[in-house]
Amino acid sequence: MSVQNQDEGERTAFAVLIPLIVLVVGFVVGLGIHKAKGPAPKPAAAVVAEPAPAPAEASDEARVVIDNGVVKFYFASGKADLAAGGKEALADAVQAALAGKKLSVSGFHDETGSPEQNAELAKQRALAVRDALVAAGVAEASVELKKPEVMMAGSNAEARRVEVSVQ
Repeated sequence: MSVQNQDEGERTAFAVLIPLIVLVVGFVVGLGIHKAKGPAPKPAAAVVAEPAPAPAEASDEARVVIDNGVVKFYFASGKADLAAGGKEALADAVQAALAGKKLSVSGFHDETGSPEQNAELAKQRALAVRDALVAAGVAEASVELKKPEVMMAGSNAEARRVEVSVQ
């Protein structure tokens, strides 16, 4: 075997091994970079209230949910303060009102305590929701307040609510 044949064999081996080594090193470095960055961040979700199970009798927290296009504000006992996220939950209703639709705001209350006090509190809650709509740019004439109604079925926590619907 000649020296020339041996040099050709070595060159062929190097021609195959060098790109293979570069490929393996590149893969290992890329894998290390990927792990160092961690998983790709998930895109931020828009604030959207989703239907939630009916509040438990013991629940006394203000909250807001959207159920089949109806925005439902649930209130703490004896309070008329809007839940966090209320303005965001009203966004679709506000857009509908600005497009010429009417909004219906209905207050509900339970049967416990004085009927007069409950009706007044339901009215104050409905006015708080109306005021949030007006603050968001809805004309007061586009908001129809309905007389507070007693809620016979369901829990007391479920009855302490105001519903906003597009007419």
